[in-house]
Amino acid sequence: MSILESVVIGAGQAGLSASYHLTRLGIDHVVLDADAEAGGAWRHRWDALTMQDVHGVAELPGSAPPPRNSERANMAVPAYFAEYERAHALPIVRPVRVDQVTDDDGILVVHAGERTWSTRTLVNATGTWTQPFMPHYPGMETFLGEQLHTVDYPGPEHFRGRRVLVVGGGASAVQFIGALAPITDTLWATRREPVWITSDFTPEAGAAAVALVEQRVAQGLPPQSVVSVTGLMLRAQEREAERRGAYAARRPMFSRIEPDGVRWADGAFERVDVILWATGFRPAISHLAPLHLRSAAGGIQLDRHGRGTTAVGDPRVQMVGYGPSASTIGANRAGRTAARGVQHQLAASGALQDTDRAISLR
Repeated sequence: MSILESVVIGAGQAGLSASYHLTRLGIDHVVLDADAEAGGAWRHRWDALTMQDVHGVAELPGSAPPPRNSERANMAVPAYFAEYERAHALPIVRPVRVDQVTDDDGILVVHAGERTWSTRTLVNATGTWTQPFMPHYPGMETFLGEQLHTVDYPGPEHFRGRRVLVVGGGASAVQFIGALAPITDTLWATRREPVWITSDFTPEAGAAAVALVEQRVAQGLPPQSVVSVTGLMLRAQEREAERRGAYAARRPMFSRIEPDGVRWADGAFERVDVILWATGFRPAISHLAPLHLRSAAGGIQLDRHGRGTTAVGDPRVQMVGYGPSASTIGANRAGRTAARGVQHQLAASGALQDTDRAISLR
């Protein structure tokens, strides 16, 4: 069986960026994508989410970003990705759902059912969308209403006329309340008091937030999302919910769930029809478990004090869309860094003999 120079797992923003830069370097690779068509996690977003609603989609390297208009995001971004794949002739193989990555005497073997790919290096770009996090609370299994996570959000009309409890303190929760409060009775509960941004979100503020995430991955701690440390801000489409008092009425977390609602530690009770868990995601990295990349602190430690993409535990592995590169802008930059990391590892191992390909990206 032939041995590839690299395999990229995932064809979202980070994976496409990495493939673009690997192609520029002439590094023989394939991109394995679990979906049947282009688009990554964007294919699975709710129909009501338009390009005007999203926080922004950074352009892929060598292209312009999709327009901010009223088109559905789950159509516009996949179309943008698909055209990008065609324009740059990226070596995408789909659908391929990777089960695990193992080490066979120094060669990485990517397993997907009965299919395998052998490679000298790996770029993991699996993101978080497939790993929704839902905390457990006493009585969850007794609730007679509907419980769903962000990943299953069907759009606001599904909730019209129902009493909805939104749980979570991130940007998704703020967006859901903005859409739901004008058409239904909406409650909000978070573990911590929300921190609101009242001034413009400057590049300096963004850099400071990314630095906090970098500190965690530099220590091998599980990463927090960049959004979780930037604070929250309201957009124009959320001002009506603010006017109705939906955000000001935020409650601390309840202590248990009962068949027809939730109860707080002080005995207060609220009847609800739906619990919408906007409680985030975790990195989709279980397929890497055989490589033992996690540190004692529970996360995958990255090089360059958390600013790089190389796994400290195994320099054959690059992590993109992980930790500080979880945003679309960060994913693009990480793709370039990962390609350089692959190039460096191949050269260091003697596998990159062509000196024309052993030069740095310009």
